Amino acid sequence: MNFLLLSTQLFSRTWKKNSLFLALSLTCLCTQAQQGILHTKVSIQLKNQTIAQALEQIEEKTGCTFIYSPNLIDAHRKVTIDLQNTRLETILQEILGDAVKRVESKGNRINLQPSAGKGSLTGQVLSSDGHPAGYVSIYFAGRQIQADENGSFTFSTIEAGNYTIEAKYVGLLTQKQPVTIEANKTTAVNFVMYEDAKALQEVVVNGERTNRFANKETPFVARMPLSNLQNPQVYQVVTQQLMKEQVSYSIAEAMRNAGGTVPVINPSGGLSAYFRGFGTGINARNGMESTSDRSAVDLANVERIEVLKGPSGTLFGASVSSFGGVVNLVTKKPIEAKRTEVNYTTGSFDLNRLSVDLNTPLTADKSVLFRMNTAIHKERSYLSNAFNNTFLIAPSLSYQVNEKLSLNLDAEYLKVHNTQPNNFVIRSQDVLQPKDLKLDYRKSLFYSDADVENSASRIFAEAVYKISDKFKSTTVFSYVSENVDHSYQRVVLVSSPTEISRASSIYKDVYNGYANIQQNINGEFNTGSIKHQLLIGANYRNLSSSFLFGDLQIFDKVDLTQKFSPLLRQEIDKNAVFEPYPTPTQQTISAYVSDMITIVPRLSTMLSLRVDHFNRKKVEDAEEGFKQTSWAPKFGLVYQILPERISAFANYMSGFQNVAPVIQPDGNRFVVDPIFANQAEGGLKSELFHKKLNLTASYYYIKIDNATRVNAEMFTEQDGKQVSKGAELEIIANPISGLNIIGSYAFNDNRIIKASDQAVEGNKAAFAPEHVASIWASYTFQEKVKGLGVGLGVNYVDKMYRASTNTFFIPNYTLTNATLFYNKQAWGIQLKANNVFNKQYWDNWGNLQAPSNLAANISYRF
Repeated sequence: MNFLLLSTQLFSRTWKKNSLFLALSLTCLCTQAQQGILHTKVSIQLKNQTIAQALEQIEEKTGCTFIYSPNLIDAHRKVTIDLQNTRLETILQEILGDAVKRVESKGNRINLQPSAGKGSLTGQVLSSDGHPAGYVSIYFAGRQIQADENGSFTFSTIEAGNYTIEAKYVGLLTQKQPVTIEANKTTAVNFVMYEDAKALQEVVVNGERTNRFANKETPFVARMPLSNLQNPQVYQVVTQQLMKEQVSYSIAEAMRNAGGTVPVINPSGGLSAYFRGFGTGINARNGMESTSDRSAVDLANVERIEVLKGPSGTLFGASVSSFGGVVNLVTKKPIEAKRTEVNYTTGSFDLNRLSVDLNTPLTADKSVLFRMNTAIHKERSYLSNAFNNTFLIAPSLSYQVNEKLSLNLDAEYLKVHNTQPNNFVIRSQDVLQPKDLKLDYRKSLFYSDADVENSASRIFAEAVYKISDKFKSTTVFSYVSENVDHSYQRVVLVSSPTEISRASSIYKDVYNGYANIQQNINGEFNTGSIKHQLLIGANYRNLSSSFLFGDLQIFDKVDLTQKFSPLLRQEIDKNAVFEPYPTPTQQTISAYVSDMITIVPRLSTMLSLRVDHFNRKKVEDAEEGFKQTSWAPKFGLVYQILPERISAFANYMSGFQNVAPVIQPDGNRFVVDPIFANQAEGGLKSELFHKKLNLTASYYYIKIDNATRVNAEMFTEQDGKQVSKGAELEIIANPISGLNIIGSYAFNDNRIIKASDQAVEGNKAAFAPEHVASIWASYTFQEKVKGLGVGLGVNYVDKMYRASTNTFFIPNYTLTNATLFYNKQAWGIQLKANNVFNKQYWDNWGNLQAPSNLAANISYRF
């Protein structure tokens, strides 16, 4: 009995196991029966046979039967293949290609479902503040990919039909869109990702971007869509994220982040930047001519600052560029999100600044967008009797008329009331640097009523029309008007370490009007296997101006060892005599073409040429008119050593300048002949570790014929040749999450090679420091105190000479700045310490700069 029970139990267990095994075996056999025919390996050789004949041969070899419609899969199309011991499903893919949507088998019957055609999909993801949103996950047609660092993505060979595409990222609201894919067409979609308040809570706004100081994507540098690694020209970009983190509220302060750049506020009231041994004004705005000759520029409407290196007249024109390069301000544009940001900054020297950035769609479909930036700035100075008050309002509007046409309009009005720096003219061999002068630099030599009042209006209108999938037209109009009510120029004549003379000239009722009309055609096409990215453009420029001028007057001598009072405006006005100053109208007609030719996938060359016809009208009883036609070629070569990671580049650029007459220190006008320069440059660019390391290294050589120079009396002369050569290095890195670093070093040797005064031959050019370096590093905590961060920066500027005589010089200096910040979803607070170690330093003109000071900023976003 026990034996029978045991036998029964063993049989039961064995039956259960075998039953399970049998069920699995039957399932596998069924599956193989369904798919086995497609996995059968076949050898087949076909040469110029129809698809129908190919399928017949396969039926003979495998015993299968194909079910299909000959018309729908184009069975008469001929194919050639030679495949040995290959799966049937692979052979069918080779033969049928995109003609079949799906292949299904049941036993030996194979059903070929025809395709309606295949298309592709491209798109870009932007954050709500208009920046590219990288690494967002995109779900489409059963696939998942990740957008690249620029927010771009592509899907190819998608079956025609209707789909839903989805974009997801942690901390952002998921976005969905319906998409229709058409056969043999590319469909474009765009996403704007908005922050998810519930999910974010503790996330720092804009704080999680990979290498957030390294956004070099720009349509302005080459006037065509080239990436940094594709562009044979060196350029640096100061991003809004960096400016906000540094609590920057002036263009001059922000520009120190651009490698080798030394900013300076001129005694005339404008802002200049010196790099590669040459000075240039802030003369470009959204790629068009602007000016800051006699008016300031406010940072509130600036999205980013682009600094192009080397002669750039080929694309921008001589009136915009210098031989050092171009500074282009990119203004804030309307975005699809409805949001407002308010910033208030206060600090040392009675600093009070309020700015508002308001953005809103005006229509439900978001085809019309509006944005307005405004700022009011009031500040005393570390100097007695000095101040700076400004007011800015900058509205902008965009209108997407239809799929092909978009219109953009933006404007600025800036009102400035301030005191300007002194212009020290050294006439003593005993004063070799500013500290030799026995002057209390914090005590003003002029009273605050010897001031400047000016305004600037800037208008920019753009129409972009999509001619086809490969070509577009861009029509741009810009107008800039500078109006100066009065401007007192503060001249200090230094005769000994203890004795100076105070002098002044006066400008009144100044008007400078710059009008530009520009037409660009951009396109892509192929000639055989060679790819072309083409730009064809034309530009018309008109400059008209007028002003009254009061000649330079010397008022008194001051013994700096004795007490003295600031010079009053009434003393300057007492004997002032004003006369209209001859101001010729200037017109320039330009045409240019640029072709970026991709010869092979890694090798590209840029060929560019510009022709300018310059016409300066005659001024009665003052100076003759002047006409000139100039050609400016540009050649660039790029080889991508590692595609999208490392590229080697070289360029040759020719530059020219039709220089406006120079007003000498004695008030006389010096008419400058056109100046020509050539640059050769080569180097490396890299974007490594998923763009966490961005590096640019280059060497350049610039030669100028008919160069101008400044003599010891600060008079401009044009009598020789000049060579500027040097090397530059820029590194932007994000080595670990939360840590961002931007650093640069620039070496420049700019010398007078030949001059009428042989004593200056071989000397350094004026305002050309040999070494300039900067670094900024910040860390934002990622875990316990998320949003809290610290930053530290150092700027070094080598000594520079004021004139080509190389006697009086501005000593070198090192500045250290630090920040502490804490950012939340809806608000943030930043503290900034400038010139931490209270370094005494001077600007290019010999004016003492600010000692240690503090600034605090609070921002609120809603």
